[in-house]
Amino acid sequence: MKLRSRRVGDYDIAFLFDGMFTTGTDSLVHANGPAAQAKMLANCPGATIEFEVNHFALRGPGGLTLVDAGTGPGWSPLLGRSWDSMRQNGIEPADVDRVLLTHLHFDHARGLLDGEKPYFPRAEILIPSIELAFYTSEAARLVLPEARRSAFPITAAIVNAYGPRIKPFMPGEVLPGIETLALPGHTMGQTGFLLQGNRETALFWADAAHMAETQTADPDVSTVFDYDPKLAARTRWWLFDRAVEENWLIIGSHLSDFSRVRRVGRTYGISGA
Repeated sequence: MKLRSRRVGDYDIAFLFDGMFTTGTDSLVHANGPAAQAKMLANCPGATIEFEVNHFALRGPGGLTLVDAGTGPGWSPLLGRSWDSMRQNGIEPADVDRVLLTHLHFDHARGLLDGEKPYFPRAEILIPSIELAFYTSEAARLVLPEARRSAFPITAAIVNAYGPRIKPFMPGEVLPGIETLALPGHTMGQTGFLLQGNRETALFWADAAHMAETQTADPDVSTVFDYDPKLAARTRWWLFDRAVEENWLIIGSHLSDFSRVRRVGRTYGISGA
């Protein structure tokens, strides 16, 4: 896997490849109901979809920051390569000053753990306050079906492993030159990060879109991984429109490279940048 890197403002940004995620087209959900769902599935080229899983290294003010942490080993034979990717980028666990989490799903947070121990021996773990409150709430856990509860034990293990190094954050500037951007729907607390400098703005949009070509063409396409598929769709419509207007450089957890959103008729498209 090639090393994908770029400088924006005061930060050098590098992709860290974790692997490939494969799921069935029955994981797709259309926000506009059964007829739209049937049409969407009829247009799918096969029975499965596949996308990359990435997280990111930022070298800049304050040292070395990771945006998310990948899955770590042992979850799937197709995933768990992020620790190798870090070593390929010259990163050892003790080098990491902090990990900035977009949300607490397994492919973003489980790589914080080496069994029950912290993989990063001195890093602070910065987590959106809304996200941390949700995934540490027993009442919230009980509302969800069993199949949707996997982030709760992962969150509990992270809190137990890192203790006082867990640092919840509120909206605003989270690091020098990096502002938060609320992206609710995939999870209620999913947070993107806007990194600005040298007349360029990069957005880490996490899981605002899993299949960017499909979802820019039809932002009403969601997935069963979204906590609130209709809210996730509304967030995409707003986000894609703003990304075009602002000409943001897009860095997505499931994109294969730096990208930009463009307008295509009444919807959108995405291309490399």
